[in-house]
Amino acid sequence: MTDELHLDELLEFLKEDVPAGDVTSDAVIPDISCTAVIRAEHDGIIAGVAEASALFSHFGTSVTMEKNDGTEVKTGDVILRLSGKAKAILIVERTALNIMGRMSGIATATRTLAGVVRSISPSCRVAGTRKTCPGFRRFDKKAVTIGGGDPHRMNLSDGILIKDNHLAVVPLETAIRAARSHSRYKKIEVEVESSADAIRAAETGADIIMLDNMTPAQAKETVSALEKCGLRDRVTLEISGGINDTTLRDYAACGVDVISMGALTHTVKNFSLSLEILPV
Repeated sequence: MTDELHLDELLEFLKEDVPAGDVTSDAVIPDISCTAVIRAEHDGIIAGVAEASALFSHFGTSVTMEKNDGTEVKTGDVILRLSGKAKAILIVERTALNIMGRMSGIATATRTLAGVVRSISPSCRVAGTRKTCPGFRRFDKKAVTIGGGDPHRMNLSDGILIKDNHLAVVPLETAIRAARSHSRYKKIEVEVESSADAIRAAETGADIIMLDNMTPAQAKETVSALEKCGLRDRVTLEISGGINDTTLRDYAACGVDVISMGALTHTVKNFSLSLEILPV
């Protein structure tokens, strides 16, 4: 379990907050045990429970999960119950709450936006991007998945995505053929900004076409153009670029398969939680 949770990375986060011990607790807290709870201070989707539990457990605290990752919670709900040394609980407190707060914020936003898209286009998926917090990408992506979204590619090694800066150096058809020659096992995605380029990409053999920074009207026009050429069913269509909660409904009605949104992870509204040590 701890290997799957990447405990080594979680402990690195903790070191930022405790580089040389908790001087306040060391000064005023005796060697006593206590119980505590972590509560939600908002309604939403909880995430990061497994990561927080792993950190507390590593320091000898007994953990009872009252809510699991992906559960809908209400204000005041108890997420975790903790029992152990007071100093150990206080050392982990802020790091655990930060992890849970960020991941729950991402999961909550993803669940809401994915629901909006499904209500308009049941087969269309919401996806994250690489616009994540440096050092925290694994957990940002996990939170998107917990919220019901698609994590998209994890990093530059994870998939072939030919973007505008690649195409500034190499022509579109040449880039697609070179990518296909380089790997027969990875799908090839190409970013385009016009209907004409979408048709060229599909004809050359792209598997996924990303409609970049198109308006909803332009996206609909591109879908229609691919249908007229008999190319629509050959490709997965993704749209990306500046999409937010106010424009999402219009994009969901365009007929694409995936809507990728950097806002899921680069504009995170933290989900507030609190840790309360209970009276003896």
